[in-house]
Amino acid sequence: MSSHTVIRRYREADQDAVCDLWSRASRQAHPFIEGEGEGERARVLREVYLVQAENWVAERDGAVVGLLGLLGGGEDGGVEIGGLFVAPEAQGGGIGRELVEHAAARYGALTLEVFEENARGRRFYAGLGFTERGRRIDDRTGHPLITVAREAPLRSVSWLHVRDGRLLSVRTRGNDTFYLPGGKYEPGETARQALARELSEELGLRIPAEDLSEAFVVHDVAHGKNGRRLHMTCFTGGPQDIEPAPGREIAEYAWFDREESFVRCAPAHRQVVDRLVAQGRMTA
Repeated sequence: MSSHTVIRRYREADQDAVCDLWSRASRQAHPFIEGEGEGERARVLREVYLVQAENWVAERDGAVVGLLGLLGGGEDGGVEIGGLFVAPEAQGGGIGRELVEHAAARYGALTLEVFEENARGRRFYAGLGFTERGRRIDDRTGHPLITVAREAPLRSVSWLHVRDGRLLSVRTRGNDTFYLPGGKYEPGETARQALARELSEELGLRIPAEDLSEAFVVHDVAHGKNGRRLHMTCFTGGPQDIEPAPGREIAEYAWFDREESFVRCAPAHRQVVDRLVAQGRMTA
């Protein structure tokens, strides 16, 4: 089982660890660049990017294993990922994806540049829904760079209600797929307020927003949205014994076990169910 990742702001005390992982990761990713990971490029990292960018680090087991540098984030939404590096020994464990989703949760739409010759990096970003937007030659190295971008994820909230090891799900009219109870935010709502409203509209349940507790966040592909990403905040809380009264948009509700959820529900259900199984709330 992988360790829990802590993502936090970069601190000056992190500089040695960050420079070391950046050097090793960049040499691995960019073997085609002479002097990569050292010399002038290392000086620019220390004196420019670690000072001027909005930097975040990922920790596992108390060790700094990832660096995320953001450029130009503002109130108008969207941000450029100026750098994303994961220590070679920690790669493949989901840290890079978690850092990307952290940036998306803060700013929405994302852009970045990746070297054309960095095939592994290009596959990584493509797998997270980034698409090519342009190309240019890097002034410093002379190597081609590809600009990729991803629109802001759809933000939603959902309710986790398990009865006898089965997860409550709902189906809207005209749709064969089941989803978790919940939905999108309305302007000015907090996540808890949005979910309390959705539960009232969908199932006739009057659950005060303050009774809902955040459980975890799921990142996945939004079902039926042409590959757009989903940022879904999941909550628990409220009464255990409920009598749903489906609203006009809800065709039916049901409680599904793990196998049924995987077959009949939207993709994000798989992550949710896996977490509930790990917590002992559903059986494997």
